[in-house]
Amino acid sequence: MACHLRSVSLPSKRHSNEAEIEDELQSLEASISSPSTTIDAMSKGLRRLGCVYNHIEEIIHLPSNQVCSAQQRKMLDGEMECSLELIDLCSAMQENFTELKTIIQDLQMVLWRGDDAASIQVKIQSFTRLSKKAQKQCKKISKKSTSDNEDCKLVRLLIKARTITISLLESTLCHLSQQLVVPKRSLVSKAFQKKRSVVCEEEQLQALMCITGDLEHGAEILFRRMIQSRVALLNNLSS
Repeated sequence: MACHLRSVSLPSKRHSNEAEIEDELQSLEASISSPSTTIDAMSKGLRRLGCVYNHIEEIIHLPSNQVCSAQQRKMLDGEMECSLELIDLCSAMQENFTELKTIIQDLQMVLWRGDDAASIQVKIQSFTRLSKKAQKQCKKISKKSTSDNEDCKLVRLLIKARTITISLLESTLCHLSQQLVVPKRSLVSKAFQKKRSVVCEEEQLQALMCITGDLEHGAEILFRRMIQSRVALLNNLSS
């Protein structure tokens, strides 16, 4: 999927490129916080954030963004630590999506064969536990310093991107958990009845499988881009 931001690498375009990134981050923030947001929008949001981090990496490489003060170094060192935690969280999210795909495949087999699905409840509960653990990680990282320092726009961009990434990942987990376990809204409808443990529509499960695959792919893109931007920042601090 094409990035929503234009690729600008010339130093003379630095300020306009920063403005584009800020606009994209504001758009993403509005999309995430909207009551009508969907899982599909969150999947697209992961890829959009991947593009944002790609452009942040370009800005890091600009000569004008070489670290030149002890204060800048201190702030960027703090973002280095936060970025590592965020990368770990994104990796955990990929594992969650993979686990969810396995659960969906098991549910499909139950539907096709009409088997008893008591074991599926255990797997759903396992996914819920993983989701709650990841949500706790989100809250922990979100408590990190979010100082708005006017003297270092790069730091401000990194903080804003980190904040929105955490919000998006946390919202995605909440929505997916609701899809599985909340009555009336669940893709597993009328779950665990007396004789048939799980009653669900094949097309609904297939739709959930597709969107989970999209989320997994989006998280993978975001994961790679965050690593690349972190490496660029590390090189900047080491130079």
